Amino acid sequence: MPSRKFADGEVVMGRWPGSVLYYEVQVTSYDDVAHLYTVKYKDGTELALKESDIRSQSSFKHRKSQSSSSSPSRRSSSRSRSRSRSPGRPAKGRRRSASQSREHKDDKKKTIQETSLALAVLVLFKPSENNTKRYNGEPESTEKNDTSCIILEQKLKPDLEIKRVLEQYSLRSRKDDKKTEEIFSEKKTFVPLKPIEKVPSKTKELEFGGRIGTFMLVFLLPATVFYLLLMCKQDDPSLLNFPALPALESLWDWRVFGVFLLWFFLQAVFYLLPVGKVVEGLPLSNGRKLQYRINGFYAFILTAAAIGVLLYFQFELRYLYDHFMQFAVSAAAFSLALSIYLYVRSLKAPEEELALGGNSGYFIYDFFTGHELNPRIGSFDLKYFCELRPGLLGWVVINLAMLLAEMKIHNLSMPSLSMILVNSFQLLYVVDALWNEEAILTTMDITHDGFGFMLAFGDLVWVPFVYSLQAFYLVGHPITITWPVAAAITVLNCVGYYIFRSANSQKNNFRRNPTDPKLANLKFIPTATGKGLLVTGWWGFVRHPNYLGDIVMALAWSLPCGFNHILPYFYVIYFICLLVHREARDEHHCKQKYGLAWERYCQRVPYRIFPYIY
Repeated sequence: MPSRKFADGEVVMGRWPGSVLYYEVQVTSYDDVAHLYTVKYKDGTELALKESDIRSQSSFKHRKSQSSSSSPSRRSSSRSRSRSRSPGRPAKGRRRSASQSREHKDDKKKTIQETSLALAVLVLFKPSENNTKRYNGEPESTEKNDTSCIILEQKLKPDLEIKRVLEQYSLRSRKDDKKTEEIFSEKKTFVPLKPIEKVPSKTKELEFGGRIGTFMLVFLLPATVFYLLLMCKQDDPSLLNFPALPALESLWDWRVFGVFLLWFFLQAVFYLLPVGKVVEGLPLSNGRKLQYRINGFYAFILTAAAIGVLLYFQFELRYLYDHFMQFAVSAAAFSLALSIYLYVRSLKAPEEELALGGNSGYFIYDFFTGHELNPRIGSFDLKYFCELRPGLLGWVVINLAMLLAEMKIHNLSMPSLSMILVNSFQLLYVVDALWNEEAILTTMDITHDGFGFMLAFGDLVWVPFVYSLQAFYLVGHPITITWPVAAAITVLNCVGYYIFRSANSQKNNFRRNPTDPKLANLKFIPTATGKGLLVTGWWGFVRHPNYLGDIVMALAWSLPCGFNHILPYFYVIYFICLLVHREARDEHHCKQKYGLAWERYCQRVPYRIFPYIY
């Protein structure tokens, strides 16, 4: 194993990937497995570089001083010679013949021409001040509406002919050239090296309160779900009226658990059907792209058909309402077992497949946040499947069961207006998510977070049993609202949905294809990564307009439940806290990723979620 050349904290000169430019960087860490140095540029950008792309400052400055001479190669060679005269060189004071003089002049002229050509090539490729800023994370200008700069940055590679000229007319000293010749002379054959994949380093910054916080959340999240469901069952669901704890044996039913397993594996069968297009996700840290089959909307249609068949044969969906707590316990037990399986299998996963945020080395933290980024069984992606299928579709089925339970319990010929609004708004949200399924591939859940207890419990328990809280509340606490109030709530939900959908569409279309002519009017700030930060449209209004639309819709879902109790508004309160926390995580990651370009974006768009407020 080669020895390490540069120490942590050492200030060196690092080559920017894909260019001939060197910048001052600081070594932060070294990976013994991949033999890569993690270096930090002045703008905060962190990259992994090979040792061959790093040079010491002393050698860099030495070469820089040499370049001021018109013939650095001659000067370096003269310094390397001894004071004794070579046999072929005439002694001092001896006159040269005419032919020797002409040859000397020709050699000198050729050397000057070669050096001038090399300097011309270097000047040609020397970046201007603005270009240097762009490589350091600063845009050449504050705003652009031409996507060509991103395309050029992505496709720009050293030209082979220019590289050949630079190698032929190099300004390096003959001593360096001699070392290069010795290296190549040792191996007569050239063997191409495999590209070194970037290996995720250990997670240094712990989120969610670190080990103590994640340990508490493992118990707090299930307790919150059970508390909310018990409160909704009470006649007076006030916060001060703490519900009586049920007997433990009443919380478990093997038949209910079997129904839950049947539902889970039925959705898995729908997921594996060879229908729908196959798309590639965003590049992973090692450059690889995973493939995903987009057939969530087909699964929704098949699920609706299956529910219709059950209703046709007089199957009582009220069974869900009567055993709601037992279904929640079954889902929690399954998510815990799934989380244990995910963590055990992640211990054997390759290093490059681990999540950047869940590789701390602490069991409870990695168990909660997810140790492996994209766990798969063959082509079956466990995280992607759970993100949309069992929980999201289960949410819709639970709402329908609550609607039917309300009609039967209160002897109604049709559901109440409040129940219709809640079911309609949330059905629209789920159908939109499934119709735009491909958009989830760019979210933090897929690209950054590992699959552990946090996402497993969230997808299988929190989403179906907490998001349906309004419908569950209305079954035991019916609310009557007028048509004008219903119309106003509908308008509010439509406004939130429009903000949510249009903002997400702008972002996803721009990420997928920034050269789309439909996006030519969008302005953006270019970054050193080759991506752009939108500063027009919804993304020039606030930094997270999709979160703003989400919160507006969440409020519209709670308003049909009236103002008798705060319990139906738990969802919107929780959602605001969740999105504010997620926004803080986004800010931290984007600042590390985009450097000074993100700071300029924050100056251009000062408000995070709520305009003129936050």
